[in-house]
Amino acid sequence: MNLVKKAAKHHIGFISTRFAGTDGVSLETAKWAEVLERIGHECFYFSGLSDRPAGRSRVVPEAFYRHPTIDAINRIAFAGDWRITSQARAQHPEMASLYKDHFSIYVRPPHISRQVQELKDYFKKHLYAFARDFELELLIVENALSIPINLPLGLAITEFIAETGYPTIAHHHDFQWERQRFMANCVSDYIAAAFPPNLPSIRHVVINSVANSQLASRTGISARMIPNVMDFDHPPAPLDVYALTARADLGVAPDEYFFLQPTRIIQRKGIEHAIELTRRLGLKAKLVISHAAGDEGTDYERRLNEFANLLDVTVNFESNLVQESRGLTSDGKKIYTLADIYPQADLVTYPSSIEGFGNAFLEAIYYRRPIILNNYTIYEVDIKPKGFCLIEFDGFINERTLESVRRWLAYPNEVLECVEQNYQLAKRYYSFAVLEHHLRLLLADCLGEMSTL
Repeated sequence: MNLVKKAAKHHIGFISTRFAGTDGVSLETAKWAEVLERIGHECFYFSGLSDRPAGRSRVVPEAFYRHPTIDAINRIAFAGDWRITSQARAQHPEMASLYKDHFSIYVRPPHISRQVQELKDYFKKHLYAFARDFELELLIVENALSIPINLPLGLAITEFIAETGYPTIAHHHDFQWERQRFMANCVSDYIAAAFPPNLPSIRHVVINSVANSQLASRTGISARMIPNVMDFDHPPAPLDVYALTARADLGVAPDEYFFLQPTRIIQRKGIEHAIELTRRLGLKAKLVISHAAGDEGTDYERRLNEFANLLDVTVNFESNLVQESRGLTSDGKKIYTLADIYPQADLVTYPSSIEGFGNAFLEAIYYRRPIILNNYTIYEVDIKPKGFCLIEFDGFINERTLESVRRWLAYPNEVLECVEQNYQLAKRYYSFAVLEHHLRLLLADCLGEMSTL
Protein backbone atom coordinates (compact mmCIF):
# COMPACT_ATOMS: atom_id res chain seq x y z
CA MET A 1 0.00 0.00 0.00
CA ASN A 2 1.30 3.45 -0.91
CA LEU A 3 1.58 5.51 2.28
CA VAL A 4 2.85 8.66 0.53
CA LYS A 5 0.04 11.19 0.34
CA LYS A 6 -0.36 13.53 -2.57
CA ALA A 7 0.89 17.01 -1.70
CA ALA A 8 -1.84 19.36 -0.52
CA LYS A 9 -2.02 22.82 -2.04
CA HIS A 10 -1.74 25.70 0.40
CA HIS A 11 -2.12 29.47 0.64
CA ILE A 12 1.24 30.87 1.76
CA GLY A 13 1.79 34.42 2.99
CA PHE A 14 5.18 36.12 2.64
CA ILE A 15 5.88 38.99 5.07
CA SER A 16 8.70 41.54 4.91
CA THR A 17 9.43 45.25 4.97
CA ARG A 18 9.56 45.35 1.17
CA PHE A 19 9.18 43.10 -1.86
CA ALA A 20 10.56 45.32 -4.58
CA GLY A 21 13.78 45.94 -6.41
CA THR A 22 16.95 43.88 -6.62
CA ASP A 23 17.94 43.56 -2.97
CA GLY A 24 18.82 40.04 -1.84
CA VAL A 25 15.68 39.52 0.26
CA SER A 26 13.33 40.49 -2.57
CA LEU A 27 15.22 38.35 -5.09
CA GLU A 28 15.30 35.25 -2.89
CA THR A 29 11.64 35.66 -1.99
CA ALA A 30 10.77 35.67 -5.68
CA LYS A 31 12.74 32.43 -6.14
CA TRP A 32 11.04 30.74 -3.20
CA ALA A 33 7.64 31.85 -4.48
CA GLU A 34 8.39 30.60 -7.99
CA VAL A 35 9.35 27.16 -6.69
CA LEU A 36 6.35 27.01 -4.34
CA GLU A 37 3.99 27.94 -7.16
CA ARG A 38 5.59 25.38 -9.48
CA ILE A 39 4.54 22.68 -7.03
CA GLY A 40 1.02 24.02 -6.78
CA HIS A 41 0.87 26.44 -3.85
CA GLU A 42 -0.44 30.01 -4.03
CA CYS A 43 1.60 32.91 -2.64
CA PHE A 44 0.52 36.24 -1.14
CA TYR A 45 2.51 39.24 0.12
CA PHE A 46 2.48 41.64 3.08
CA SER A 47 4.99 44.51 2.99
CA GLY A 48 5.49 48.26 3.06
CA LEU A 49 6.68 48.46 -0.53
CA SER A 50 5.74 45.94 -3.19
CA ASP A 51 6.03 45.17 -6.88
CA ARG A 52 4.15 41.88 -6.52
CA PRO A 53 0.66 41.43 -8.05
CA ALA A 54 -1.72 43.87 -6.39
CA GLY A 55 -4.49 41.31 -6.13
CA ARG A 56 -2.30 39.10 -3.94
CA SER A 57 -0.69 41.82 -1.86
CA ARG A 58 -1.44 43.83 1.24
CA VAL A 59 0.70 46.97 1.33
CA VAL A 60 1.00 48.86 4.62
CA PRO A 61 3.37 51.79 3.93
CA GLU A 62 4.65 52.00 7.53
CA ALA A 63 6.02 48.45 7.19
CA PHE A 64 8.75 49.78 4.86
CA TYR A 65 11.90 50.34 6.88
CA ARG A 66 12.59 53.69 5.20
CA HIS A 67 9.13 55.07 5.96
CA PRO A 68 9.69 58.45 7.70
CA THR A 69 8.04 57.25 10.92
CA ILE A 70 10.23 54.14 11.10
CA ASP A 71 13.32 56.15 10.11
CA ALA A 72 12.69 58.51 13.03
CA ILE A 73 12.36 55.62 15.48
CA ASN A 74 15.56 54.02 14.19
CA ARG A 75 17.54 57.23 14.49
CA ILE A 76 16.75 57.32 18.20
CA ALA A 77 16.92 53.56 18.77
CA PHE A 78 20.31 53.04 17.11
CA ALA A 79 21.94 56.42 16.52
CA GLY A 80 21.19 58.29 19.74
CA ASP A 81 19.87 61.32 17.86
CA TRP A 82 17.86 62.34 20.92
CA ARG A 83 20.86 62.84 23.20
CA ILE A 84 20.64 65.98 25.26
CA THR A 85 20.23 69.32 23.54
CA SER A 86 18.24 72.34 24.62
CA GLN A 87 15.61 71.36 22.07
CA ALA A 88 15.48 67.80 23.42
CA ARG A 89 15.04 69.13 26.98
CA ALA A 90 12.13 71.26 25.81
CA GLN A 91 10.48 68.41 23.88
CA HIS A 92 11.00 65.75 26.56
CA PRO A 93 11.01 67.41 29.98
CA GLU A 94 10.29 64.10 31.69
CA MET A 95 13.68 62.84 30.49
CA ALA A 96 15.51 66.06 31.26
CA SER A 97 14.43 65.89 34.89
CA LEU A 98 15.67 62.31 35.18
CA TYR A 99 18.96 62.84 33.38
CA LYS A 100 20.25 66.28 34.25
CA ASP A 101 23.59 66.05 32.49
CA HIS A 102 23.00 64.00 29.38
CA PHE A 103 20.75 61.53 27.64
CA SER A 104 22.33 58.09 27.30
CA ILE A 105 22.12 56.22 24.01
CA TYR A 106 21.17 53.16 26.09
CA VAL A 107 18.11 54.79 27.67
CA ARG A 108 14.89 54.95 25.66
CA PRO A 109 12.67 58.05 25.81
CA PRO A 110 9.10 57.14 26.79
CA HIS A 111 7.55 58.59 23.63
CA ILE A 112 9.45 56.02 21.55
CA SER A 113 8.03 53.19 23.67
CA ARG A 114 4.54 54.56 23.15
CA GLN A 115 5.07 54.97 19.42
CA VAL A 116 6.45 51.46 19.00
CA GLN A 117 3.53 49.96 20.92
CA GLU A 118 0.95 51.91 18.92
CA LEU A 119 2.52 50.86 15.62
CA LYS A 120 2.80 47.27 16.81
CA ASP A 121 -0.95 47.17 17.45
CA TYR A 122 -1.59 48.85 14.10
CA PHE A 123 0.51 46.26 12.23
CA LYS A 124 -1.08 43.40 14.13
CA LYS A 125 -4.55 44.40 12.96
CA HIS A 126 -3.30 44.39 9.37
CA LEU A 127 -1.67 40.98 9.86
CA TYR A 128 -4.93 39.50 11.13
CA ALA A 129 -6.70 40.95 8.09
CA PHE A 130 -3.97 39.67 5.74
CA ALA A 131 -4.28 36.13 7.08
CA ARG A 132 -8.09 36.25 7.03
CA ASP A 133 -8.58 37.85 3.61
CA PHE A 134 -6.25 35.44 1.80
CA GLU A 135 -7.14 32.40 3.91
CA LEU A 136 -3.50 31.78 4.72
CA GLU A 137 -2.30 28.44 6.05
CA LEU A 138 1.43 29.18 6.38
CA LEU A 139 3.56 32.29 6.85
CA ILE A 140 7.08 32.88 5.54
CA VAL A 141 8.70 35.89 7.21
CA GLU A 142 11.57 37.24 5.14
CA ASN A 143 14.16 38.91 7.39
CA ALA A 144 11.56 40.93 9.30
CA LEU A 145 12.30 38.75 12.37
CA SER A 146 16.04 38.78 11.76
CA ILE A 147 17.33 42.32 11.64
CA PRO A 148 15.65 45.16 13.59
CA ILE A 149 15.11 47.68 10.81
CA ASN A 150 11.40 47.90 11.67
CA LEU A 151 10.98 47.26 15.38
CA PRO A 152 7.18 47.54 15.65
CA LEU A 153 6.66 45.26 12.65
CA GLY A 154 8.88 42.55 14.15
CA LEU A 155 7.07 42.82 17.49
CA ALA A 156 3.68 42.67 15.75
CA ILE A 157 4.62 39.56 13.76
CA THR A 158 5.89 37.90 16.93
CA GLU A 159 2.72 38.65 18.88
CA PHE A 160 0.52 37.58 15.97
CA ILE A 161 2.28 34.20 15.77
CA ALA A 162 2.15 33.81 19.57
CA GLU A 163 -1.58 34.57 19.61
CA THR A 164 -2.54 32.37 16.66
CA GLY A 165 0.03 29.58 16.58
CA TYR A 166 0.32 30.05 12.82
CA PRO A 167 2.80 27.65 11.19
CA THR A 168 5.65 29.97 10.25
CA ILE A 169 8.98 29.80 8.45
CA ALA A 170 11.34 32.57 9.58
CA HIS A 171 13.82 33.00 6.72
CA HIS A 172 16.88 34.81 8.10
CA HIS A 173 19.26 36.51 5.67
CA ASP A 174 21.30 38.36 8.31
CA PHE A 175 21.13 39.14 12.01
CA GLN A 176 21.53 42.28 14.11
CA TRP A 177 24.76 41.00 15.69
CA GLU A 178 26.33 41.00 12.20
CA ARG A 179 25.87 44.77 11.78
CA GLN A 180 27.88 47.23 13.83
CA ARG A 181 25.22 49.95 13.55
CA PHE A 182 22.82 47.91 15.69
CA MET A 183 25.26 47.22 18.53
CA ALA A 184 24.66 50.35 20.63
CA ASN A 185 20.94 50.84 21.15
CA CYS A 186 18.14 51.57 23.60
CA VAL A 187 15.86 48.77 22.38
CA SER A 188 17.62 45.61 23.54
CA ASP A 189 14.39 44.34 25.12
CA TYR A 190 12.61 44.52 21.75
CA ILE A 191 15.51 42.82 19.99
CA ALA A 192 15.55 40.00 22.53
CA ALA A 193 11.80 39.49 22.14
CA ALA A 194 11.46 39.46 18.36
CA PHE A 195 14.78 39.32 16.47
CA PRO A 196 14.38 36.41 16.28
CA PRO A 197 11.58 35.09 18.51
CA ASN A 198 11.66 31.56 19.89
CA LEU A 199 8.11 30.24 19.46
CA PRO A 200 6.98 26.63 18.99
CA SER A 201 5.20 27.15 15.67
CA ILE A 202 8.21 28.84 14.00
CA ARG A 203 10.71 26.90 11.89
CA HIS A 204 13.91 28.89 11.40
CA VAL A 205 15.94 28.92 8.17
CA VAL A 206 19.39 30.49 7.68
CA ILE A 207 21.43 30.85 4.50
CA ASN A 208 24.88 29.88 5.75
CA SER A 209 26.50 27.64 8.34
CA VAL A 210 28.12 30.49 10.31
CA ALA A 211 24.71 32.05 10.94
CA ASN A 212 23.42 28.63 11.94
CA SER A 213 26.12 28.25 14.59
CA GLN A 214 25.72 31.83 15.85
CA LEU A 215 21.94 31.54 16.10
CA ALA A 216 22.24 28.37 18.16
CA SER A 217 24.95 29.68 20.48
CA ARG A 218 23.36 33.10 21.04
CA THR A 219 19.69 32.12 21.33
CA GLY A 220 19.49 28.32 21.64
CA ILE A 221 17.38 28.24 18.46
CA SER A 222 18.06 25.46 15.97
CA ALA A 223 17.64 26.14 12.25
CA ARG A 224 17.81 24.52 8.86
CA MET A 225 20.36 25.82 6.37
CA ILE A 226 19.03 26.54 2.87
CA PRO A 227 21.50 28.43 0.65
CA ASN A 228 20.57 31.02 -1.94
CA VAL A 229 19.86 29.57 -5.36
CA MET A 230 19.36 30.29 -9.06
CA ASP A 231 17.58 28.39 -11.80
CA PHE A 232 20.63 26.56 -13.10
CA ASP A 233 18.40 23.91 -14.72
CA HIS A 234 17.43 26.58 -17.27
CA PRO A 235 20.47 28.46 -18.67
CA PRO A 236 20.07 32.12 -19.69
CA ALA A 237 18.81 32.90 -23.17
CA PRO A 238 21.33 34.21 -25.74
CA LEU A 239 21.63 37.97 -26.07
CA ASP A 240 19.15 39.58 -28.44
CA VAL A 241 19.50 42.67 -30.61
CA TYR A 242 18.23 44.98 -27.85
CA ALA A 243 21.12 44.10 -25.55
CA LEU A 244 23.87 44.62 -28.11
CA THR A 245 24.03 48.37 -27.45
CA ALA A 246 24.48 47.93 -23.70
CA ARG A 247 28.27 48.22 -23.59
CA ALA A 248 28.28 51.48 -25.49
CA ASP A 249 25.37 52.92 -23.52
CA LEU A 250 27.15 52.06 -20.26
CA GLY A 251 30.17 54.04 -21.43
CA VAL A 252 32.48 51.17 -22.36
CA ALA A 253 34.50 51.84 -25.52
CA PRO A 254 35.07 49.04 -28.07
CA ASP A 255 38.76 48.81 -27.12
CA GLU A 256 38.14 48.76 -23.36
CA TYR A 257 37.60 45.86 -21.00
CA PHE A 258 34.24 45.89 -19.24
CA PHE A 259 34.52 45.27 -15.47
CA LEU A 260 31.13 44.86 -13.79
CA GLN A 261 30.51 45.53 -10.08
CA PRO A 262 26.95 44.12 -9.75
CA THR A 263 26.18 45.17 -6.16
CA ARG A 264 24.64 47.97 -4.18
CA ILE A 265 26.99 50.76 -3.13
CA ILE A 266 27.49 49.97 0.55
CA GLN A 267 30.71 49.80 2.51
CA ARG A 268 30.87 46.04 3.09
CA LYS A 269 30.91 45.51 -0.70
CA GLY A 270 34.54 46.71 -0.74
CA ILE A 271 34.21 48.50 -4.07
CA GLU A 272 37.42 50.45 -3.50
CA HIS A 273 39.26 47.17 -4.27
CA ALA A 274 37.62 47.06 -7.70
CA ILE A 275 38.72 50.64 -8.33
CA GLU A 276 42.28 49.83 -7.25
CA LEU A 277 42.31 46.74 -9.46
CA THR A 278 41.17 48.76 -12.46
CA ARG A 279 43.99 51.27 -11.89
CA ARG A 280 46.82 48.82 -11.20
CA LEU A 281 46.18 46.43 -14.09
CA GLY A 282 47.59 48.96 -16.52
CA LEU A 283 44.97 48.04 -19.15
CA LYS A 284 42.24 50.03 -20.83
CA ALA A 285 39.22 49.12 -18.74
CA LYS A 286 36.01 50.68 -17.51
CA LEU A 287 34.45 49.81 -14.15
CA VAL A 288 30.64 49.91 -14.20
CA ILE A 289 28.63 49.80 -10.97
CA SER A 290 25.13 48.58 -11.74
CA HIS A 291 23.26 49.32 -8.50
CA ALA A 292 22.52 52.40 -6.42
CA ALA A 293 23.45 53.09 -2.82
CA GLY A 294 21.74 50.92 -0.24
CA ASP A 295 20.02 51.66 3.04
CA GLU A 296 23.16 52.98 4.74
CA GLY A 297 23.30 56.45 3.16
CA THR A 298 25.43 58.00 0.43
CA ASP A 299 28.66 58.76 2.31
CA TYR A 300 30.34 55.66 0.91
CA GLU A 301 29.36 56.58 -2.64
CA ARG A 302 31.02 59.98 -2.18
CA ARG A 303 34.08 58.24 -0.77
CA LEU A 304 34.29 56.02 -3.87
CA ASN A 305 34.09 59.02 -6.17
CA GLU A 306 36.90 60.71 -4.25
CA PHE A 307 39.01 57.55 -4.30
CA ALA A 308 38.47 57.05 -8.04
CA ASN A 309 39.51 60.66 -8.68
CA LEU A 310 42.66 60.19 -6.60
CA LEU A 311 43.61 57.13 -8.68
CA ASP A 312 42.47 58.71 -11.96
CA VAL A 313 40.02 55.89 -12.62
CA THR A 314 36.75 56.47 -14.45
CA VAL A 315 33.91 54.69 -12.66
CA ASN A 316 30.47 54.69 -14.23
CA PHE A 317 27.58 54.63 -11.76
CA GLU A 318 24.78 53.29 -13.94
CA SER A 319 21.89 52.32 -11.67
CA ASN A 320 19.60 54.52 -13.78
CA LEU A 321 20.31 52.35 -16.84
CA VAL A 322 20.23 48.95 -15.10
CA GLN A 323 16.82 48.05 -13.71
CA GLU A 324 14.56 45.06 -13.18
CA SER A 325 12.96 45.39 -16.61
CA ARG A 326 13.71 47.04 -19.92
CA GLY A 327 12.31 50.43 -20.83
CA LEU A 328 13.34 54.03 -21.31
CA THR A 329 14.57 56.65 -18.87
CA SER A 330 12.85 60.02 -18.64
CA ASP A 331 15.38 61.40 -21.14
CA GLY A 332 14.87 58.54 -23.60
CA LYS A 333 17.87 56.31 -22.84
CA LYS A 334 17.50 52.53 -23.02
CA ILE A 335 17.17 50.67 -19.73
CA TYR A 336 18.84 47.25 -19.49
CA THR A 337 18.48 44.32 -17.12
CA LEU A 338 21.27 42.38 -15.43
CA ALA A 339 20.57 39.61 -17.95
CA ASP A 340 21.51 42.06 -20.70
CA ILE A 341 24.80 43.19 -19.21
CA TYR A 342 26.24 40.20 -17.32
CA PRO A 343 27.07 38.17 -20.46
CA GLN A 344 28.99 41.13 -21.91
CA ALA A 345 31.25 41.73 -18.90
CA ASP A 346 34.88 40.69 -19.31
CA LEU A 347 35.26 40.39 -15.54
CA VAL A 348 32.89 40.48 -12.57
CA THR A 349 34.39 42.13 -9.50
CA TYR A 350 33.06 40.90 -6.15
CA PRO A 351 35.37 42.29 -3.44
CA SER A 352 32.91 42.14 -0.52
CA SER A 353 34.30 41.84 2.99
CA ILE A 354 31.00 40.53 4.41
CA GLU A 355 28.16 38.65 2.72
CA GLY A 356 25.28 36.59 4.07
CA PHE A 357 25.73 34.31 1.08
CA GLY A 358 26.50 36.02 -2.20
CA ASN A 359 23.76 36.55 -4.80
CA ALA A 360 26.05 38.35 -7.23
CA PHE A 361 28.45 35.40 -7.02
CA LEU A 362 25.69 33.03 -8.16
CA GLU A 363 24.58 35.45 -10.87
CA ALA A 364 28.08 35.67 -12.31
CA ILE A 365 28.31 31.89 -12.38
CA TYR A 366 24.85 31.63 -13.97
CA TYR A 367 25.98 33.91 -16.82
CA ARG A 368 29.32 32.08 -17.05
CA ARG A 369 31.51 35.06 -16.27
CA PRO A 370 35.01 35.06 -14.72
CA ILE A 371 35.04 36.39 -11.17
CA ILE A 372 37.57 38.07 -8.90
CA LEU A 373 36.46 37.74 -5.30
CA ASN A 374 37.58 38.79 -1.85
CA ASN A 375 37.78 35.67 0.31
CA TYR A 376 34.88 36.62 2.62
CA THR A 377 33.99 34.29 5.48
CA ILE A 378 30.87 32.61 4.10
CA TYR A 379 32.57 31.96 0.78
CA GLU A 380 35.56 30.38 2.51
CA VAL A 381 33.45 28.23 4.85
CA ASP A 382 30.46 27.18 2.73
CA ILE A 383 31.21 27.80 -0.97
CA LYS A 384 34.93 27.45 -1.63
CA PRO A 385 35.09 23.78 -0.52
CA LYS A 386 32.74 22.91 -3.41
CA GLY A 387 35.64 23.52 -5.82
CA PHE A 388 34.76 26.70 -7.72
CA CYS A 389 37.33 28.15 -10.11
CA LEU A 390 37.93 31.89 -9.76
CA ILE A 391 40.52 34.47 -8.73
CA GLU A 392 40.61 35.12 -5.00
CA PHE A 393 42.39 37.67 -2.85
CA ASP A 394 42.57 38.02 0.92
CA GLY A 395 41.73 41.56 1.90
CA PHE A 396 44.10 43.36 -0.48
CA ILE A 397 45.19 43.30 -4.13
CA ASN A 398 48.75 42.07 -4.67
CA GLU A 399 50.88 41.48 -7.77
CA ARG A 400 49.89 37.81 -7.93
CA THR A 401 46.23 38.87 -8.13
CA LEU A 402 47.01 41.33 -10.93
CA GLU A 403 48.93 38.74 -12.94
CA SER A 404 46.08 36.24 -12.64
CA VAL A 405 43.57 38.80 -13.92
CA ARG A 406 45.84 39.86 -16.78
CA ARG A 407 46.21 36.24 -17.88
CA TRP A 408 42.45 35.61 -17.81
CA LEU A 409 41.83 38.73 -19.87
CA ALA A 410 44.59 37.93 -22.36
CA TYR A 411 43.56 34.30 -22.86
CA PRO A 412 39.75 34.15 -22.55
CA ASN A 413 39.62 30.62 -23.97
CA GLU A 414 41.39 29.37 -20.86
CA VAL A 415 38.53 30.74 -18.80
CA LEU A 416 35.84 28.77 -20.63
CA GLU A 417 36.64 25.53 -18.84
CA CYS A 418 36.54 27.30 -15.46
CA VAL A 419 33.19 28.99 -15.98
CA GLU A 420 31.63 25.75 -17.25
CA GLN A 421 32.96 23.88 -14.22
CA ASN A 422 31.49 26.59 -12.00
CA TYR A 423 28.10 26.32 -13.70
CA GLN A 424 27.91 22.56 -13.22
CA LEU A 425 28.91 22.81 -9.56
CA ALA A 426 26.29 25.49 -8.94
CA LYS A 427 23.67 23.38 -10.70
CA ARG A 428 24.48 20.57 -8.28
CA TYR A 429 24.47 22.62 -5.07
CA TYR A 430 22.47 25.83 -5.68
CA SER A 431 19.70 25.05 -8.17
CA PHE A 432 15.94 25.40 -7.93
CA ALA A 433 15.77 21.60 -7.71
CA VAL A 434 17.79 21.75 -4.48
CA LEU A 435 15.49 24.47 -3.13
CA GLU A 436 12.38 22.50 -4.06
CA HIS A 437 13.64 19.48 -2.10
CA HIS A 438 14.26 21.64 0.98
CA LEU A 439 10.90 23.39 0.75
CA ARG A 440 8.89 20.21 0.37
CA LEU A 441 10.45 18.80 3.54
CA LEU A 442 10.06 22.10 5.39
CA LEU A 443 6.37 22.46 4.50
CA ALA A 444 5.71 18.88 5.53
CA ASP A 445 7.26 19.62 8.92
CA CYS A 446 5.35 22.91 9.38
CA LEU A 447 1.97 21.57 8.32
CA GLY A 448 2.20 18.09 9.81
CA GLU A 449 1.84 16.22 6.52
CA MET A 450 3.25 12.71 6.16
CA SER A 451 5.09 13.69 2.99
CA THR A 452 5.04 16.21 0.19
CA LEU A 453 7.67 14.40 -1.84
